[in-house]
Amino acid sequence: MKSLCLGLLFSLSIFTLKAQSDTAVFRSVAATIQKKYAPDKRSVYFNLELTGDSAKLESTSQEALKEFDKLKPNTPSIKFSGVLLPEPSLHGMEYGVANLSVCNNRAYPKNAAEMMTQMLLGTPIKVFKKHGGFYLVQTPDGYISWTDVGAITPMNKSGFETWQRAKKVVFTADYGHSFNTPDENAQRVSDLVGGNILQLLGEEKKFYKVGYPDGRTAYLPKRQASLYQAWVTRPDPNAEKILTTAQSLLGVPYLWGGTSGKGVDCSGFTKMSFFLNGVIIPRDASQQALIGQPVDVLENDSISVDKCLRNLQPGDLLFFSAAKRRGFNDGRVTHTAIYMGKGEFIQAAGMVRINSLVPSADNYDGRQSATLVGARRILTDIGKPGITRIDQHYWYK
Repeated sequence: MKSLCLGLLFSLSIFTLKAQSDTAVFRSVAATIQKKYAPDKRSVYFNLELTGDSAKLESTSQEALKEFDKLKPNTPSIKFSGVLLPEPSLHGMEYGVANLSVCNNRAYPKNAAEMMTQMLLGTPIKVFKKHGGFYLVQTPDGYISWTDVGAITPMNKSGFETWQRAKKVVFTADYGHSFNTPDENAQRVSDLVGGNILQLLGEEKKFYKVGYPDGRTAYLPKRQASLYQAWVTRPDPNAEKILTTAQSLLGVPYLWGGTSGKGVDCSGFTKMSFFLNGVIIPRDASQQALIGQPVDVLENDSISVDKCLRNLQPGDLLFFSAAKRRGFNDGRVTHTAIYMGKGEFIQAAGMVRINSLVPSADNYDGRQSATLVGARRILTDIGKPGITRIDQHYWYK
C-alpha cells in the first residue's frame, strides 16, 4: 500500500512538472509572437490565458494567431484554442456608439483599473468582446481599452450604418445640459461637453430635438450646438484655431486618461485641441511623436532655445521625456504640449497653463524645458497617416 501511494505521488509530481514545463513553453512562444505582431497593447489586443489543462489565445491580429498556431508546442496535455476578435458570442454586435457625455476607458475590465483614455458621446467604436460588466472596444484613434457596458450602445453593421447616415448636431459649448422639453428650466436628460455628437430629430423654436445612441430623446439649445455636417466640413484648421481651442481649456484640471473639458492629461489636451477643430490624431504622447514633420530644436541632445525660437511655428507639438532628468537621452516620450510662439507653450501639467522655454521669462518652466526631446509639425500634414480629418475617417462616414 505504501509503495502504491509513493508511486501515485511520483506520477503526480511528474505530471505536474510536465504541465509546468508545457505552460512555460506556451508563455515563451506567446512572448515572442507578441513582440513581433502585437508590441503595442494600445493598438493590438493579445492575451494568452492558461488554466489547468487548457490554453486560450485571443487577439485582434490574425497574423499573430496564425503564427502562434504554427509555433505552439505539441502538448497533448494542454488543449489549445485561438480566437480572433471580435468574439463570435457578440453575434454581429461588433459596432457601437458612446452613450455618455464622457466615458471612462480602462486598462482592464475593472472599475479600479487604470483609466487609459475617454470617449465622448457619439464616438463610433469597434466592439471586440464582453467580459462581465465591460466591453473591450477600439476608438477611431486606434486605441484599445475596456469600458463599462452602460457607456456604449452595441450595434450590428446595419444599425451602425443607419446611425452614421443620420443627420446630427455637435455640442460646441464648453459644458451644458440637454432637457426633456424645449425649456432650459425643464428636467435634465444628461450633461454635455464640447465635442459631443447627437442625432438630429427635429427643431422647435430655439432648440434642437436630439436622439442618443441608446434611444433617449432630449432638447438642446441651438446656441450651444452646430449642425454636424457644417462642423466636420470646415477647412483645415490653422494655428490660430488650434490655439484658440487650447486656450479655451486654460485652468481645466489635469486628469490621467482625461480627454474632455472635465479634465485632460497632456496628450488628451493636445488630442482635444485638434479634435474640436475636426482632426483626429493619436491618443498618447509617444504615439503623437511619430506623426507629422520633425522640427529641429536640439543641440547635442539638449534644448537649444535659439533653435526653438527660430524653427518652431505656432501649433507645433513639443515632446518631452522624464528620463532626461536621470541622464538618459533616448527615453520614451512622456509629455507633450503645443507651441504658441515667442518661446511660449501651452500644456496640461497640474492644470492647463501657459509656460515658456525661455529662461528669462516670468513663466519659464525649467523642469519641462530641460526634458525637451523633439518637436513635430502637424498642421502641414493633415490627411497623412495618423492625422485624419473627421469627415475623411471611415468610422465617421
